[in-house]
Amino acid sequence: MNHKTPEGHPERPDRMRAVNIALEHEKFIFIPREEAQLGRYEDILLCHPQSVIDHLQSVTPAEGLISLDGDTTVSPDTLTAALYAVGASTQAVDEVMQGKTNNVFCGIRPPGHHAERDRSMGFCFFNNASIAARYAQKQYGAERVAIIDFDLHHGNGTQDIFWDDPSVMYCSTHQMPLYPGTGDWRETGKDDEGNIVNAPLSAGNGSEQMRDAFESRLLPAIYNFNPDLVIISAGFDAHIRDPLGDLTCTEADFSWLTGKLMDVADKCCDNRVVSLLEGGYDLTALARSVAVHVDRLMHG
Repeated sequence: MNHKTPEGHPERPDRMRAVNIALEHEKFIFIPREEAQLGRYEDILLCHPQSVIDHLQSVTPAEGLISLDGDTTVSPDTLTAALYAVGASTQAVDEVMQGKTNNVFCGIRPPGHHAERDRSMGFCFFNNASIAARYAQKQYGAERVAIIDFDLHHGNGTQDIFWDDPSVMYCSTHQMPLYPGTGDWRETGKDDEGNIVNAPLSAGNGSEQMRDAFESRLLPAIYNFNPDLVIISAGFDAHIRDPLGDLTCTEADFSWLTGKLMDVADKCCDNRVVSLLEGGYDLTALARSVAVHVDRLMHG
């Protein structure tokens, strides 16, 4: 919550307060909870060059705020927050790959899926999901990792990092056209490898179109890929209440999606799921959506 953004910015500390309050409900009382550890620079370097780290360090202000771009703001504690987000992501991989638990949800900010290999952007500094995937490959020998992203916005950063790497599948539903402008269904990876699977949705689309995209396009590709680990870029800004887009999904859709991805993990990878918070900017919708997502992770 010490990563500060300007007044009125959608990616604000109140998002974490909303998530924490939602998870204080009595039905979550027995969930094991762990504080994130600081991420390691060596893990960030699995996806980003040293120059990305150096740049963020160099622009970090002693006080106040500076802007990397029109969306992305750095405060004195932004780097620390970003390192905790990375640390939570790799820690979650440790938990599931070592068999300590089936799945982990990481309530983290800043988000990560817009961070490209060489550039922080779109509220994002380091690509948490991509780092988690690379870490699973390096530390545990995972041969195939699937990253599934149901955020309102396309994860251009994750696509960029794995564009020419068939060992990682990136699947996304998102509104299009919308920031950042990527995510056309014809974007399928280098030489049409097929490890990139996009299912863009149109303004006004909701439950029916989202579920059809998963059933007809994403899930068959993921099952065919047969991943050793499922990573979810869990953005909840496709909710009808969210101010940044025009999709009309509800909590019921996020619960359904979670269940479908748990089915994949059950059949393919001993139930191993790591879920990382991405977007979601209406506080009520975010809280309710995280609650149903975590409840589904708990109970299947």
